[in-house]
Amino acid sequence: MNSTRKNRRSTRTRFLAYTGGFVALCAGAALIAGTLATAGETGTEAATVAETAQAAGSPEGWASENGGTTGGAGGDTVTVSSAQALVEAISADGPAVVEIQGSIDLDGMNDVASNKTVIGAPGAEITGGGLDIDEAHNVIVQNIAFADWGDDAINVQDGSTNVWIDHNSFTGGYDGAVDIKRESDYVTVSWNHVFDHDKSMLLGHSDGHTADEGHLRVSYHHNFFDGSDTRHPRVRFGETVHVYNNYYRDNEEYGVASTMDAGVLVEDNYFENVQTPTEVGYGSSDDGRLEASGNVYDNSGQPETAGSVADVPYSYNPDPAQDIPAIVTDGAGPGNL
Repeated sequence: MNSTRKNRRSTRTRFLAYTGGFVALCAGAALIAGTLATAGETGTEAATVAETAQAAGSPEGWASENGGTTGGAGGDTVTVSSAQALVEAISADGPAVVEIQGSIDLDGMNDVASNKTVIGAPGAEITGGGLDIDEAHNVIVQNIAFADWGDDAINVQDGSTNVWIDHNSFTGGYDGAVDIKRESDYVTVSWNHVFDHDKSMLLGHSDGHTADEGHLRVSYHHNFFDGSDTRHPRVRFGETVHVYNNYYRDNEEYGVASTMDAGVLVEDNYFENVQTPTEVGYGSSDDGRLEASGNVYDNSGQPETAGSVADVPYSYNPDPAQDIPAIVTDGAGPGNL
């Protein structure tokens, strides 16, 4: 690892980036509240919607680059409680904050258009189907419990950019919880809880999809991989893929795998009862590159590393690895915004 990497992190820069994005979202939320109150909602209802929109905040990591990720800030807020209403709202043109109430059972994969925040009200869940972020830009998915999906829970593909997947939970699905592929870029996956599930997070479509080279810049931080088996993430081609401050516990197969000349930084994570924290190469895939630093290996194997990896351009201030179990178990998943 580059010995100056951590010295280049600026807490002040990170704070200013966060507050700048948050102020913009608050301004959009205030407009939303005013619009809804004018339309006849009570002051309490309008305030609740405004608070939900503000809760989106601003991402750290790759989703903060390339102009940043604000989702549907500045657009109308639409509250949905049925599958039909949800599908119509997330696929419509223009910016919008789509607030999910209750449990919605979807069928198959459902398109999310650009400039959307899809955010759950307290207790919101999506079952049966998933969200397809396909050729879309500037999307936030936040505060939703996903369960029992038939394909993927969230699929990001076909050149989608500036996507933030944050404070969700994933359990019991068929395939990936969060799969990112086909030239997608500038994505942050943060504060999610994956449990009782096999294939967690794939990054890169296939060994033969070389168009992914130069893309797939993704940050994974403060996620709780809780007894999930594999792909946390499994990486092809992407660089720099930044995996930091995640809590890995009882992962049966492996934690992180770097293949097909991907460049992966694995730092300040906590691995507990994980026999294979990191792998270089996997299955029939060629080796990737992987640097590991500052991690805790509690009753776990030692990491496999290889080569060097390019630094990330953004500022960040990681939590100490030894504190990650407490921080992540307390803060990951829906209900913890």
